[in-house]
Amino acid sequence: MKMYNREYYIYNIPVFVYGKTEPGLNIPHFCSLVESTLPQRLLRNVEVCYISEDPILDGRNATYSDGALYMDMNEPTESDLLENFIHEVAHSVEHTLGSEIFDDRLAAEFLGKRRRLYHLLREEGYDEIPEHLYQYTEYNATFDNFLANVVGYPELLSLTMGLFASPYGATSLQEYFANGFEKYYTNSPNYVKSISPILYSKIRNVLNND
Repeated sequence: MKMYNREYYIYNIPVFVYGKTEPGLNIPHFCSLVESTLPQRLLRNVEVCYISEDPILDGRNATYSDGALYMDMNEPTESDLLENFIHEVAHSVEHTLGSEIFDDRLAAEFLGKRRRLYHLLREEGYDEIPEHLYQYTEYNATFDNFLANVVGYPELLSLTMGLFASPYGATSLQEYFANGFEKYYTNSPNYVKSISPILYSKIRNVLNND
């Protein structure tokens, strides 16, 4: 039976740490950061958090599944853990409020940005994938691979400044919401509002939907 090394709490949510984290990484400080950043009610779908090298991560920094939030223990700072945690909390919120979040208005805002991205990338010579893939709102592996490994996120960062909260928000409608949610809490709500007003209003609705 696998035994955890350490146990902490975020509000009343147990945080189990398996194995050795990066030198200097302060898990109690990370837990305090979460509590000072996120209202407790936003964590209502999170029952437990695991910080480890769990195979369920499959190369990702974090993921949410069936009430459990899994996080990679190899992150260098508490701020990195915080960003990952908030991002996955956004995905947990989708499970109960998805029908209210992902309506035609948000999809239209997202697809409008995707159309702009298509023209920006074409101007830079990135024409490896067909235009219709930009019209999907759901995750598409071909499109994700194109953004991450053909264009690359450093290039996307400069091209999408002021278009998406960060380049990963272009991946899918779900990631558009989660990415904006993350930036709302870790960066600037006003920045999210200025570039994505409908997304901003959805995040505000989540806060008020108790």
